[in-house]
Amino acid sequence: MSRNNDRMKMMAELPVPSVLVKMSLPMMISFFIQALYNIVDSMFVARISENALTAVSLAFPMQQIVTALAVGTATGVSAVWARKMGMGDKEGASSVIQTMTGISLIFTVVFILLGLFASEPIFRVQTNVEEIAVYGTTYLSINWLFSCGSIFSKYYERLLVSSGRATLSMIAMASGAVFNLVFDPLLIFGIGFFPEMGIAGAAIATIGGQIFSAIIALILNIRYNPSVRKDLFRFGFKVQAAIDIFRVGLPSIITMGLSSVTSFFINQILLAYSTTATAVYGIWMKLQNFCYMPIFGLNNGVVPVLSYNYGIGNKDRVKETMKLSVGAGAVLMLLLVVILELVPNGILTLFSASDYMRSVGIHCLRICVFTLPFGAVSMLRGTSMQALDHARYALLINLMRQCVLLIGSFALISAIFHDQNVIWYAVLITEVITFIVCCVLNRKFVRDLQL
Repeated sequence: MSRNNDRMKMMAELPVPSVLVKMSLPMMISFFIQALYNIVDSMFVARISENALTAVSLAFPMQQIVTALAVGTATGVSAVWARKMGMGDKEGASSVIQTMTGISLIFTVVFILLGLFASEPIFRVQTNVEEIAVYGTTYLSINWLFSCGSIFSKYYERLLVSSGRATLSMIAMASGAVFNLVFDPLLIFGIGFFPEMGIAGAAIATIGGQIFSAIIALILNIRYNPSVRKDLFRFGFKVQAAIDIFRVGLPSIITMGLSSVTSFFINQILLAYSTTATAVYGIWMKLQNFCYMPIFGLNNGVVPVLSYNYGIGNKDRVKETMKLSVGAGAVLMLLLVVILELVPNGILTLFSASDYMRSVGIHCLRICVFTLPFGAVSMLRGTSMQALDHARYALLINLMRQCVLLIGSFALISAIFHDQNVIWYAVLITEVITFIVCCVLNRKFVRDLQL
């Protein structure tokens, strides 16, 4: 128990740059690997056909609904559990763990039902191309039916991070990613004694990696995380614990959930131009997700550090953590902008792009990569607000960035210009306006906390 207390005290005593590196770097590596297998998954699927890639692009927003609920709720657990441990409320921390297990089981049942009954209708609404609908239904059904892996892996991994064991969380996440990377080509193309399963093989490799990651994370919690060990197999639903979890986690759930809804509507706008435009947007979403992995890693490291220090009343450390994380995130994204502006054609080559897809995709990527620094700052500031009892500010930012402005910009630009080359500016307009609003809200947030 003393080792566990030392790990918690690290968040209050170690120099802020050191603790952020220690807490965030393993998560960055894990998220990079995880995002890499999402990209590789699409690369392998693209070798089946462009219709298969389009189907996966249309399925991606639906997959993200699972991720939204899992990551958002786990973020709430991470913040609330760390805060209660910082306050010495071990009973309250215990109720958080038990309630999260109950919530995860409820989520699992819901997605099994969606996988059985909702996958095909969702694709029939989106497209009348039979091959895309069949591919998409197969891929989405498998992902939803076995969503337990994604839900529980995020939960168990955040428990490791919250207790100062980010490296162990990295190991769990990386194990699932490696599983996916290995089995993707084996199951899609039928290499060796494996059957050739096509797009179903891609889905099975994905859910297999998630389940494997959940098992590894559970084992690591049992072995190395004594603060949660006794509560992992107890489940219940404590109303106050659930309220605390969702008060913190709801903005993340809405952020990622709105991203799914937004992608669905934007795909409908782009389908009016061509299925290729939809496939290109799917590539951008995967690339954007990959580029934001350092930010997601920082977020996972920042939340417990901010929550723990806020719980013990160390405002100077809270302020330093916020400033350092935003600065580091902005610099990282600026470097990525420089790199990606040089290689859009190479990126599209990875997805077996036709000449027409290249002509659409290069223009899209050159515009969209400029949004990365603006989005990174907005996300990091929103995370700070979320962790420190200003979730309403984070929610407003997320609503603007992930839904209202983005859909509005795409719809308006499409209606005015109806030009496939111009429509991508909607992404840049959205991020710049959100960044400005975020800066205004951040000044008020800092005054509220007297930082």
